[in-house]
Amino acid sequence: MNRPTCCPHVVLALTVTLLAGPAPSAAAPAGRNTMRAVAPRGPLLTDELATIELFRAAAPAVVFITSLSVRRDPFRLNVQQIPRGSGSGFIWDDRGHIVTNYHVIRGANAAQVTLSDQSTWAAKLVGVSEEKDLAVLRIEAPKPLLQPLPLGSSADLLVGQNVLAIGNPFGLDHTLTTGVISALGREIESITRVPIRDVIQTDAAINPGNSGGPLLDSAGRLIGVNTAIFSPSGAYAGIGFAIPADTVNWVVTDLIEHGKIVRASLGIQVASKQLAQQLGIEGVLVINVLPGSGAERAQLRPTRRDQRGRLVLGDVIVAVGGEKISDYNDLLLALEAFEIAQDVAVTVHREGRLVGVTVVLDRLQ
Repeated sequence: MNRPTCCPHVVLALTVTLLAGPAPSAAAPAGRNTMRAVAPRGPLLTDELATIELFRAAAPAVVFITSLSVRRDPFRLNVQQIPRGSGSGFIWDDRGHIVTNYHVIRGANAAQVTLSDQSTWAAKLVGVSEEKDLAVLRIEAPKPLLQPLPLGSSADLLVGQNVLAIGNPFGLDHTLTTGVISALGREIESITRVPIRDVIQTDAAINPGNSGGPLLDSAGRLIGVNTAIFSPSGAYAGIGFAIPADTVNWVVTDLIEHGKIVRASLGIQVASKQLAQQLGIEGVLVINVLPGSGAERAQLRPTRRDQRGRLVLGDVIVAVGGEKISDYNDLLLALEAFEIAQDVAVTVHREGRLVGVTVVLDRLQ
C-alpha cells in the first residue's frame, strides 16, 4: 500500500504556523498597551500628617558624624586622615554642641559633622563618658544652622507610647522609623562593662548607622539616645535600646562644663573585683580612705596590716541609701542618685556585724 508523501518544507511550514498561532485578522486594529489611570486618594490620615510634620521639624537637628584616624604614609612622609567609622548624632544647643554615642567616635583622632544642608564641619571633642556611651563634640557653625531638639523627660514615660527614631546613617538623607516603648527600666552593658540603667526598650527599628541619633516622643521631644540593638548579626532584630533623656541631660551637662562626668564620691579606694572574689567578699571592700574625705569624717575603716603583717580587712560596703551593693558597679550606680555635699546612709559589714554610718559626699577626684 502506498503511503502519502509530504514535502519536508511543507511540514516545517505547518510547524511554524502552529507555534506562531493564528495570524491577526486584517480587520482587527493594531492594539497598543496604555498606562493605567492613577486612582485619586483622599487626604492623609491625621496621625500620618502628625508624623510627617514631626519628622520635618526634627530632621534638621539630626547630623551625620564621620570619625577619622590619622595614617602616615612611610614612603611619602605625609599624614592622611582616613574615615574610621560613622554614625548619627544631634544638635544639643545653638552653641554648636553635638551629642552622639561614645562608640561612634571611639579610637578616632578627629571627627567631621555633616548638617542637614550637607555642609561639613570639623568637630572638636568636648568630652566623653565611656560608662554611659555618650560623647559631646562641638562645631563652629552659624546659629541659623543649629536647631536643637526640645528636651523631654524619661521619668514619666509609659510602655505603649509612640516613639520615633531618626538617624542619618549615610550623610545623604535622614531615616525615620516608628514604634512604641516596649519596656522601661532595662539594663545594658557599656563598653567599660559598667551597666547603664533605666534604659528604654523600643521596637522602632534602630540599625547600626542610627547609633547616636535621637529617640523622640509624639510631641517631638528628645526622650533618649539610640545606642544599641539586640542582635547576634548586628542588624535590627526587633529590640532596640536608648539611653534615657534624664541620664543624657546630666551627663551632657557635665561633659560640656568639665569634659568628664563629675560624680559624688565617698572618698575611698576600693578592692578590685578579682581580689574581692578571691577573699569571698560580697560587697565593696574599702582599701584606703582618702584624707579629708567624707569617708574619713564618717570613720570608715580601711584595709591594713597589723604588727605581725597579717591582713586586716576594712569595712565592706553592702548598702548605700538603702540600695544593696554587691560590687563596685553597684556602688557607682547608687551614688548617681545623690549630689555632692549630700548626706547618704551607708551600711558596712565590720568585724562580723552590720554598722550604719552617714557620709557627706565629696566630688570624685
